[in-house]
Amino acid sequence: MAFNLQTFKTRTLTAIVFAVVMLSGLLINHWTFFLLFTIIHFGCWIEYQKLIGLIDEDYKQIDWFHKYSIMLIGFCFMMWMTNRAYKIGHAELQGIGWLTGLIIAILFLGKEIVFKKHLNIKLIGYSLLGLIYISLSWGLMIDLRNIGMIFKGQNFLFADFGLQYPLTIIISIWINDTMAYIVGSFIGKTPLSKISPKKTWEGTVGGVILSVATIAIILYFLDKKIDYEFLIIALIAAVAGTFGDLLESKIKRMANVKDSGNFMPGHGGFLDRFDSLLIATPFVWLFIMLFV
Repeated sequence: MAFNLQTFKTRTLTAIVFAVVMLSGLLINHWTFFLLFTIIHFGCWIEYQKLIGLIDEDYKQIDWFHKYSIMLIGFCFMMWMTNRAYKIGHAELQGIGWLTGLIIAILFLGKEIVFKKHLNIKLIGYSLLGLIYISLSWGLMIDLRNIGMIFKGQNFLFADFGLQYPLTIIISIWINDTMAYIVGSFIGKTPLSKISPKKTWEGTVGGVILSVATIAIILYFLDKKIDYEFLIIALIAAVAGTFGDLLESKIKRMANVKDSGNFMPGHGGFLDRFDSLLIATPFVWLFIMLFV
């Protein structure tokens, strides 16, 4: 894969602007974190439905209620994964998400099963896969954000260290993507997969190694010691993220498109930008729940 300076400049400039927006949403507080991933959630869903419609023309037949209610069910799952720090007045977002999601899910199933002449399992299946692919991941990301929140009394948020895991995942993936591109551009010779011909084994391995190494350096710089659980998280995020990239590339190839969208010059759409994070998040969440 030959190094293209102009492509690299475009990608770098866009990535800088993107990083500023992302970091603002991530770092200000837990509400901006939730808002950021709410936007990402719906952006991913819009592109997912477009791609599935290109892969299977039948999916374009879904009506507006099917199209938007499935997105809202996913969003309600995200709300359900919040904790008592997320309150609107006296109502907790978690309870609102559970009740609203249950109502919409009942209406969705009722309309699809009872009020339609023909039950199309295939179309429902595509939408359920979207819930697993998109909404499950962002809901688990919200749950990871909850870890480290310390409450005093019933509802008062006393301290918030909830960014440690989300930031580790995101930084690991950013470093992996960037380093894999650079290493692959200069020394990459062996194609990784037919799904994504530009990716090489050299770039992939180099990206993973440099991602873990960078996290180790950051940890030592911040605390003069290295917590190995974060190195394992970085490793899982980099490896799983690579598979996430390949999965989205496969979906785009089936849909016969280059990018899932065009909201970021040089980087494509929401799914193009967050494909790695979509797959990495559940695996990191599982590791933390089981071993940390």
